[in-house]
Amino acid sequence: MDLPYLTNHLPGIGGRIKENVEDFRVDEAALYAPCGRGTHAYFRVTKMGVPTPVAVNRIARHMGVRPTDIGVAGLKDAQAVTTQWMSLEHANVDRLRRFRDSQVQVSDITFHGNKLRIGHLAGNRFAIRIRGVGEGKLPAARRVLEALERRGVPNFFGEQRFGARGDTAALGAAMVRNDLDEFVRIFLGRSIPDDPPDCKAARDAFDAGYLDRALQRWPRHYVDPRKALIAYKRRRSPVAALAAIDKRMKRLYVSAFQSEIFNDVLTARLDGLDAVLPGDLAEKTDSGGVFPVEDAAREQPRASAFEISATGPIVGYRCNLAEGEPGRIEREILAKYRVTQEDFTRVDHLRAKGTRRALRFRLGEPNLAAWRDARGEFIEVTFTAPSGCYATVALREIMKNDLP
Repeated sequence: MDLPYLTNHLPGIGGRIKENVEDFRVDEAALYAPCGRGTHAYFRVTKMGVPTPVAVNRIARHMGVRPTDIGVAGLKDAQAVTTQWMSLEHANVDRLRRFRDSQVQVSDITFHGNKLRIGHLAGNRFAIRIRGVGEGKLPAARRVLEALERRGVPNFFGEQRFGARGDTAALGAAMVRNDLDEFVRIFLGRSIPDDPPDCKAARDAFDAGYLDRALQRWPRHYVDPRKALIAYKRRRSPVAALAAIDKRMKRLYVSAFQSEIFNDVLTARLDGLDAVLPGDLAEKTDSGGVFPVEDAAREQPRASAFEISATGPIVGYRCNLAEGEPGRIEREILAKYRVTQEDFTRVDHLRAKGTRRALRFRLGEPNLAAWRDARGEFIEVTFTAPSGCYATVALREIMKNDLP
């Protein structure tokens, strides 16, 4: 991703992450502890090398329930060892205890009165190994980490948000603009060199107008592209193609577009990340409440103490925009993307309301240590971060691998 660095004045240490699944560990911090009573079984899930939805599907299949019956508080990385809580109402506990899978383990079964839902977590604790660097790089890593601890980590959405092809935001933009011909061209065509050969062949055939050949080329497990292509082929209608796609995926595309707009706002304000300006909508760190900044000089000590932070828009039809200079930036970026807040009311019946998101997040309990194992030397970085924040953004500041 072509994002700027807050610590551009400090050198990076290089190195590699996620070389091995066990090099990236994420442990969920629960928002509340299960009380031990109730109709919902709560259980801790440890998974290795698979995304959360895959783990949910395997447990649901074993329990004979729908995947949507299982509650989760957040989605965890696939290329990692992660722990998180899940819930299932009226679960057969004996059957749950008998669940066996080489990549997913269930433990610590207890009970609570409600289903776990997205957002029911306080944050995550990360332990990440940077391979190929050792003790000699610790001073440089510490300088970057100290700057991030003092000013905050830019709360950018990481590259995971934008899909393997990097096109989810463009799909969302086409939906919001109601440019459905463009949506179909991106969704079914426009191959890139990194596409798997069979998918590239399908996309190239679509671009050439050979729809039957494109359908033959799409692998069977690419369900949404196949459904969209069948609908498009039958009616030559981009509206029909969009309607055939899973609603959850369409929400993801719009969310990616909202995330891209937020990243642009944050980029424009990066130099003043730890400041508040007149007209800002600031978030209280302890409660998450948002309020307008009228006297920036009076509020700045609270920002310096991390009690409050400026926010940017996750744009939607009910999202308040800032005023003053912050508001000018937000409206200018919306104009660049040729969308208005009103456009978000008409997105395939999704009606994206929007919200505000802090421009930075605070690292909790950061620490660095140099080690060596059978695979060689590494530096391990540990810290906590609030839910919804990307650990890889902090790692990116420390490593700076995309600088010349």
